[in-house]
Amino acid sequence: MIQRPFLIVETGQPVPAMRRYGRFPHWIRVAAGLAEHEAVVSNVEQGQALPDSDAFAGVIVTGSAAMVTDRADWSERSAQWLRQAAHQQVPLLGICYGHQLLAHALGGEVDYNPAGRESGTVHIDLHPPAAEDPLFAQMPLRFAAHATHVQTVVRAPEGATVLARSVQDACHAFRWGDRAWGVQFHPEFATHHMRGYVRARADHLRSEGRCARTIARDVTAAPLARKLLRRFIRHARGLSGR
Repeated sequence: MIQRPFLIVETGQPVPAMRRYGRFPHWIRVAAGLAEHEAVVSNVEQGQALPDSDAFAGVIVTGSAAMVTDRADWSERSAQWLRQAAHQQVPLLGICYGHQLLAHALGGEVDYNPAGRESGTVHIDLHPPAAEDPLFAQMPLRFAAHATHVQTVVRAPEGATVLARSVQDACHAFRWGDRAWGVQFHPEFATHHMRGYVRARADHLRSEGRCARTIARDVTAAPLARKLLRRFIRHARGLSGR
């Protein structure tokens, strides 16, 4: 039986200094263990239309420097598509901007994080419901992950289960229904991605009274967070095979 590919919804580009490593869909595809023929990319930020979600085993939405609160036309169209896909029980995973966009699509609220910018390797703390979650089950109660964002999900969608938090962000992961997830952290980031983002945001961090050099020095590997991408792929394929 031929397996259906995964759709990667591209919502933005890496900071210029990191583009030598490719675009976000490439980072995600590699971290997820997908071959090139197993992934289809739709660059919605550049106006590409989203295809029929039924053609895919699952959908992953990338991060972006855009802000969900700007309500850009391409973003709102993507939110409408995600809302429909979620209700059609398509397996979905939103990352950073994708996490926020999925929350917005399902009726949650996104805004600037009252705790300020989160940047670097952070500690993710799981809530008790994560123990029964298909992606987070058997994960340690605390693990390292990479994060870089100023907006956040300030209110999860109605009926969603908040699965994780950090010191600065009360909703680092949620599940809506049994096939849609959002994670604020970046499971696709390796240490060089994270350090590159800290350096790129050094002026912003300095203006907020933080030291980019210290944050970059404290970046460590986050293998458990990275495993979530492969867990999503396996889970989605298992669902599509039923």
